[in-house]
Amino acid sequence: MRASFEDFKFNRQILNAIADAGYEEPTPIQQKAISPILAGQDLMGVAQTGTGKTAAYVLPIIMQLKYAQGNDARALILSPTRELAMQIEENIKLFAKYTDLRTVVLYGGLGPKTQKEALARGVDILVATPGRFLDLYLDGDIVTKSLKFLVMDEADKMMDMGFVGKIHRILEVVPRRRQNLLFSATMSELVHKIAGDFLKFPVVVEVMPQATPANSISQFLYRVPNNKTKINLLHYLLGNTEQITRLIVFCKTKVVADNLFKFLSRKYGEDNVRVIHANKGQNTRINSINAFKEGNIRVLVATDVAARGLDVSEVSHVINFDVPIVIEDYVHRIGRTGRAQHTGVAITFYNEAEAYYVKKIERLIRQEIPVSEIPEDVVVEATPYEERQAMAREIDMQKRKENPEYKGAFHEKKASNTKAKEKTKPKKNTTKGNRKFGRKK
Repeated sequence: MRASFEDFKFNRQILNAIADAGYEEPTPIQQKAISPILAGQDLMGVAQTGTGKTAAYVLPIIMQLKYAQGNDARALILSPTRELAMQIEENIKLFAKYTDLRTVVLYGGLGPKTQKEALARGVDILVATPGRFLDLYLDGDIVTKSLKFLVMDEADKMMDMGFVGKIHRILEVVPRRRQNLLFSATMSELVHKIAGDFLKFPVVVEVMPQATPANSISQFLYRVPNNKTKINLLHYLLGNTEQITRLIVFCKTKVVADNLFKFLSRKYGEDNVRVIHANKGQNTRINSINAFKEGNIRVLVATDVAARGLDVSEVSHVINFDVPIVIEDYVHRIGRTGRAQHTGVAITFYNEAEAYYVKKIERLIRQEIPVSEIPEDVVVEATPYEERQAMAREIDMQKRKENPEYKGAFHEKKASNTKAKEKTKPKKNTTKGNRKFGRKK
């Protein structure tokens, strides 16, 4: 029998909002998480991005809060990034459209004046990044005594970003009697530790093995010798793959992202490409994301700042121009496609120095990613000397990680040259030496 949102005894306002949003049946994480949350239990949810986990906690919170009340927040949702915070706010507005619940979102990158004014008008659900929450709490703009729900979303990313100290400070200022919900795509040691500090006898809900990409995503690898060839391959795929209707290209650094954006803008026009990274202003990033969501641009180039919290239901492809060094980010990057029951394709370019991280990713996701051959029409460029040297240094560093006694390729080369010289060096004539110093045998 098909599951239905009617099974959860949601009120008519919520069911109408769900129907308006076009959702017909709950996803696996929603089926498993909503009932325990409605029953008031603490919960730890392990689910990759794109599985509907935001609605899994937003819907029961809206159901239990019901209507606007008082001036202070009754639910606090913590997010590692402003992009995810804004996405959560959108979800709340979507499902609370027939209620009078008030939502305020807090994040850094802009002045706090507008956010303080919004708080002063009254709030029921507060969505915030940890740093901005603490700033406004210490300024006296947030009162926590009415909090009934505390949600930590993308807990693994919070730990990666060094928010452990801030999380503990927040736990000290919120009421002890509250319902706690934690969601994460992966379960690192730090996430386990914060879960122990945060949750009381939680229900654990895991819809798929940890860090496993959604089944709706097809994954492929291309072994590419250098950056110029990566650009050639990207250009070829964009020109010869009609199925690429909406593409996110992930880069490791802001410099690579900017250079790639300039190249794609020249080839496809500035109206078809945008770039987002940490150096871009908040408004620029929001406008770029909205243009991409609305289908006004075909390609979004991004660093990992956009790997989480970017919820676009019809991203056809993700291309990893660089392999992420934080291997868990691979799951979050490719999770931008194959969302909301759509299928998607994730393609990763890797060079000799990135093969190390590809192996680690395959161990993490517990599957081997198939390697495709570079098409014959793609020009394979010679690797410049500086890039060769950079890759050699990176491979040396990887070998040292695995074996602390490894001295490096240069040291090995020098040692082998010294041995070769010793073999070919002529032996000293001791007789001649003895004669020279007048010694008798």
